[in-house]
Amino acid sequence: MATLTIRDFDDELKAALRVRAAEHGRSMEAEVRHILRTVLTKPSSTTGLATRIRRRFSDVEDASIEVPARTERPRAAELEE
Repeated sequence: MATLTIRDFDDELKAALRVRAAEHGRSMEAEVRHILRTVLTKPSSTTGLATRIRRRFSDVEDASIEVPARTERPRAAELEE
């Protein structure tokens, strides 16, 4: 087992941790272990962001956007000094 020391731990955060630990019937140390275990052992998503977006909007029938024709030639940005 490893030991972890946390420096500069905010007093308000410590108080919130104490309350949360009491609500769950655990010591502060056990609560921290539970939080870390829960956050760090979540299974990672197997699909990427683009795939999830495409699935979310797959039921949209016509999501195409009509781009207006360009009437001017592109020009460099004008930056103020």
